Amino acid sequence: MDFQVTGLDKRKPDRPQCFRDQEEAEEAEDRQLLEPQAWRTYVEHRTALREFLTSDLSPQLLRRHHARVELLRRCSYHVEILPKHLALGDQNPPLLPHTVFQLVDPCKFQRMKKVGASQARIQLLLLGDLLEQLDGGRAALDALLESPDPQPFLAGWALVEQRLAGLLDVMDSFLAMMVPGRLHIKHRLVSDTGATKAPHIRLLLSTKMPVMFDRKESVAHQDWATLRWFVIIHPAAPEQFELRFKLLDPRTQQECLQRGIVPVAACSFDVHNLLPDRVYKFTVKRAESHTLVYEPWQDSLILHTRPGPPKAGPSRLGKPGCP
Repeated sequence: MDFQVTGLDKRKPDRPQCFRDQEEAEEAEDRQLLEPQAWRTYVEHRTALREFLTSDLSPQLLRRHHARVELLRRCSYHVEILPKHLALGDQNPPLLPHTVFQLVDPCKFQRMKKVGASQARIQLLLLGDLLEQLDGGRAALDALLESPDPQPFLAGWALVEQRLAGLLDVMDSFLAMMVPGRLHIKHRLVSDTGATKAPHIRLLLSTKMPVMFDRKESVAHQDWATLRWFVIIHPAAPEQFELRFKLLDPRTQQECLQRGIVPVAACSFDVHNLLPDRVYKFTVKRAESHTLVYEPWQDSLILHTRPGPPKAGPSRLGKPGCP
């Protein structure tokens, strides 16, 4: 027997009638406490605050910003040396980056790399602090919006407007700091050599996307393991990587040698001569570069090799009987 149901509204069900009646009763009570003009002002302010929390400071937007900051915490930071833009009427061709590196004082460049590392750390700390301010500001405004008493809401609206303006400034600072900026040079990195005038250069702090293991394709076998990794945004030029592995909880001095560092020019590698039924830790990162200044995170992976074939045990037939 078939049953047919008709007349159902396909829209999402509304809140129960008892709740709607309660809200309408509370709204009518609040309206009686205020003059008509004050009530209109109260409704306008609540609407403006609700729009701010659903657009400029929405939960979805904050979640995206949290994800972007977490990604930056996993990036590696590099310093780039570039020639400054040519001035109007300058007939000299611009220097290529590798040519500029040959002219830079190595000692001064190492000091600038330390400056770049400090700047990257400070940038990540400030981003986290600004994000906490945005989270806290939204929580406070959300609680104010849920407040049932309209009179304190109206009385403190001037402070609310100041807080809204302050949160917009915090958001602007946060977005501006998401992109690594220019490094400020206190001393010249390139000295004049005789009659040759030193070129004008600029230093930039750039990021490279993190290197991460492919956890579906990286597997351990009985005495070897297949490792696969990738970069979130595929680089334009081939990169060099460094794969590290070590046996966790070695039991003998010989087992302590179950570790190593392997340079790899691809995004995959097979590690052989592992022990069966043991746990290994693998770590991958970009190979050391003269432009690297800060690398706060490296991806690691724990794999357990498969057990080997069962060892032959003593015979269960027992000792032969006496003749």
